[in-house]
Amino acid sequence: MPSALPDGEPMPEDGSLPSHALAGAGDRPLGFYLHVPYCATRCGYCDFNTYTATELRGSGGVLASRENYADTLADEVRLARKVLGDDPRPVRTVFVGGGTPTLLPAGDLVRMLAVIRDEFGLAADAEITTEANPESVDPRYLAELRAGGFNRVSFGMQSAKQHVLKVLDRTHTPGRPEACVAEARAAGFEHVNLDLIYGTPGETDQDWRDSLAAALGAGPDHVSAYALIVEEGTQLARRIRRGEVPMTDDDVHADRYLIADEVMARAGYSWYEVSNWAASDAGRCLHNELYWRGADWWGAGPGAHSHVGGVRWWNVKHPGAYAAALAEGRSPGAGRELLSAEDRRVERILLELRLVDGCPLSLLAPAGLAAAGRALADGLLEPGPYGEGRAVLTLRGRLLADAVVRDLVD
Repeated sequence: MPSALPDGEPMPEDGSLPSHALAGAGDRPLGFYLHVPYCATRCGYCDFNTYTATELRGSGGVLASRENYADTLADEVRLARKVLGDDPRPVRTVFVGGGTPTLLPAGDLVRMLAVIRDEFGLAADAEITTEANPESVDPRYLAELRAGGFNRVSFGMQSAKQHVLKVLDRTHTPGRPEACVAEARAAGFEHVNLDLIYGTPGETDQDWRDSLAAALGAGPDHVSAYALIVEEGTQLARRIRRGEVPMTDDDVHADRYLIADEVMARAGYSWYEVSNWAASDAGRCLHNELYWRGADWWGAGPGAHSHVGGVRWWNVKHPGAYAAALAEGRSPGAGRELLSAEDRRVERILLELRLVDGCPLSLLAPAGLAAAGRALADGLLEPGPYGEGRAVLTLRGRLLADAVVRDLVD
């Protein structure tokens, strides 16, 4: 029987969408997110839907194995083809995330991409990305990905400091992510991202500056920098609760963000979303921009979320349950919600305000417009764009982005 989460409605067993979700689809970009839920070890700060081999043992059997995962995920892509019907859109972006996608053989990732190409076609300039842990790839692996159609890779660097990596339970050695950038370039990758985390307990300002210098010195054309968020239920949260490491500090996060923006601007990188900087417009992550601009994407894999034409749905989380649904010819969807016009208006403000070109003031309700006026007076919004009808965050506004958004959505 179809199942649903408490805040959603049941997902039809065939995965079908209301007709209004497909109306005008040809005018919207389409992307695919492919979730690979496997990790060699679990990082202490991570609350993503991921599983180690030990966690899957005895809970799903062959259905949950890495060995046949590419074939299982391909079944969901074929389901997407049936649901979307005669959709004429070639896929604009593909993003393989996890977990650690590169725990799978490179050939499996290439086969996952190939089924999207076969079922939907890829745009001539499609952006094809995979995430990778630095210790899970080598030059040969990267060359195989590039030959198979991938043109962007995102490495999880987090920090250049061993003691910071240890707190995060990261297993790679300092210097390896930078070497991966060089290996990816040698393999022919056009775009390379490094992910960094700031505000880890025990990290100093100088540690953070050293990490930024190491990342930028490697020559990626994109850098993501995120404040550490301590999620309940993680190993890091338990260590903080026991007093083994100190709690993260919002003021420290703000200081580190200012350091990041100053260092990256000096190196020629421009922010285009609050936590993302690119060396050029071509270096921006187009897949993430689909999310931020409310386009259509299909998320395949356990726990993956999708959005098409104002309908959002999510898959069952466990790999065994996911594979079982597809093996029985059912959608792996756990539930869905139909977004109202008001829902979509609010989401546009929430997401677009984080972008460098901001959101139109015309999206704001009267209370939100009044709040925008106050934010302008407080130096949180740029005056030039405001005069042209857009709410664009200043540097100080970026530091307080969540608070500004809360005020503007009223």
